[in-house]
Amino acid sequence: MNASSQFVVGTRITAIIGISDMKKHTLTRSGAMILLMAALLSQQAEAESDWPQWRGINRDGHSSEEGLLDTWPESGPEKIWIFENAGKGYSSPAIVDGKYYTLGTRGDSSILLCLDANTGEEQWASEIGGILGNGWGDGPRGNPAVDGEFVYGLTGEGIAFAASVTDGSIKWKTSMTDLGGSAPTWGFSESVLVDGDKVLVTPGGDKGTVAALNKSTGTVIWQSKDITEPAHYSSVVAAEINGSKQYIQRNEKSIFGLNPENGALLWHDNDFPGRTAVIPTPVVFGNRIFVTAGYGAGCKAIEIEPGNKVKEIYSNRTMKNHHGGVVRLGGHVFGYSDGVGWLCQNLADGEEVWSERRALGKGAVALADGKLFCVDEAKGTVAMLAASTEGFKQLGSFTLDPQSDIRSSRGKIWTHPVIVNGKLYLRDQNLIYCYKVK
Repeated sequence: MNASSQFVVGTRITAIIGISDMKKHTLTRSGAMILLMAALLSQQAEAESDWPQWRGINRDGHSSEEGLLDTWPESGPEKIWIFENAGKGYSSPAIVDGKYYTLGTRGDSSILLCLDANTGEEQWASEIGGILGNGWGDGPRGNPAVDGEFVYGLTGEGIAFAASVTDGSIKWKTSMTDLGGSAPTWGFSESVLVDGDKVLVTPGGDKGTVAALNKSTGTVIWQSKDITEPAHYSSVVAAEINGSKQYIQRNEKSIFGLNPENGALLWHDNDFPGRTAVIPTPVVFGNRIFVTAGYGAGCKAIEIEPGNKVKEIYSNRTMKNHHGGVVRLGGHVFGYSDGVGWLCQNLADGEEVWSERRALGKGAVALADGKLFCVDEAKGTVAMLAASTEGFKQLGSFTLDPQSDIRSSRGKIWTHPVIVNGKLYLRDQNLIYCYKVK
């Protein structure tokens, strides 16, 4: 431990014990070590409370926050700040070391934006490229990812990039069209995965559906030549299956696993009934994978057996999740199912546990402290629910106010909620909100 670390830990120990108590009592060596360990664990817990990428540390929509409010006042939790110049787009944030990173627009450019996560004050904004134009709303869709000194992302037009976390200066850019891809109907919408020395993107096309880029240079390490299907809107997940690491991705009718070293196809299930737009991120639990999609597609669970053999567990239309995502808690998933409403589904057999259609409209969800944080995409109602198998239990709600006046008439509040460091972060286009929930 260096001198500065010793000073910090010593300060914390003094704070824990109290100066007067320090004069009255002599710490035993073992007692001091216990306090030292407690302080170090506290530092570690604080470091782990960051939200460095899409859906959090493990890409599962889980926040590590504890001790959150069990109920909200009738008016909702305290609003700490609101930022009003994020521009157009649906990007969620990455939040690391007290900085909030997201994608938006200004003028004729897509931008990477950095705010102070505690005050909402702008730190810098960096131009990335042009703006995706789309009838459902212009601008970027994906979530940036922070790794060390750089933040990585992908614009709606398909420009992958790396930028300095300090000032937003661009280190490199790579176009999905140069990788053989073409923009899906609603633009490139995935959130890049940074893993080791790689940045994973999904250009789709004849050169390979998925590409691994060198995170230092943006050059191609490999492209998945064994699978060349078009890109849809889901994001790559890294997982350990049968003791070996894999990258898992999906598109319209396929779910597949790739070798991280060379992009070779390990397994391929091409029997998912997706249509129009396949969006939600795969959910991995053990050697099993759960996927779902809207437009009537439904859901499916498969098991990857030894030797990378695919076994179907079930395929049904219980969960038809459009793009709000689902979260897993134990043996169940929670999310909004088109035509059914908010739903708790048993992962083992795919059967409904409970559903509620009238109390809250369709939207996105995240999980924190045993609670579901849900956003009604049409009305801007934000609700906190118990993540319970016993039924729909609302613990509080409020409505976003003000709401964006630049949102497309065909667009809705599609940005996913983020809960970190005792705060709930929400977005409606140009407006970013921060609420105190602890």
